Amino acid sequence: MIVAERKTIPELIDILQGHKNVLVLGCGTCVTVCLAGGEREVSIIASALRIASRTQNLDFKVSELTIERQCDNIFIEQAAEAIDKSDAVLSLGCGAGVQAIAERYPRKPVYAGLNTKFLGILEERGIWTEKCAACGACVLHEYGGICPVTRCAKHMLNGPCGGSKEDRCEVNPDRPCAWQLIYQRLKSIGQLQKLEQVTMPKNWGPSLSGGPRTIIRDDHRI
Repeated sequence: MIVAERKTIPELIDILQGHKNVLVLGCGTCVTVCLAGGEREVSIIASALRIASRTQNLDFKVSELTIERQCDNIFIEQAAEAIDKSDAVLSLGCGAGVQAIAERYPRKPVYAGLNTKFLGILEERGIWTEKCAACGACVLHEYGGICPVTRCAKHMLNGPCGGSKEDRCEVNPDRPCAWQLIYQRLKSIGQLQKLEQVTMPKNWGPSLSGGPRTIIRDDHRI
């Protein structure tokens, strides 16, 4: 899932300076799961902005709404009336959601209320960890389902580097060595022979290095 974290209230106040009628718009998918932008967080941030408005004489009028997905025009349509009534939208969606709404409403200021961090998973309650760099050319099948591009601090496709100590990463001792994890995983599934292969340098062409990416499925187009 996409993992994000909330901006601070002072940051949001600074962003919203000059606006009087603000819609705090939440998203009911990824950012809800990571406790950053769902209905609960919308209520918390809207309440904090109202308090700040009273104590700092900002004269904010704050409304609240959460839709299922901000990155989908079908769901954005459900927010049309609330967006039209606002001077500005404070989006608690990921970066894609913010931009989707801004494109749909080109004359309406749309601001990001979150910092979009990475693609990751919930490790344990309150802890999310990056697992995928969305590089565009997945190599997980070669490494037992563990991504060296994301999880190795040196992004090594042929490892280990030799600097790890007691299965901990040389760069960050708080993290396990990704190549130790790859070795253990390949051993457990009987595919250690894959480590005998030398992997060629990664093709970064499908990554963000070539600019914004688009997927076209002609079989789904109308």
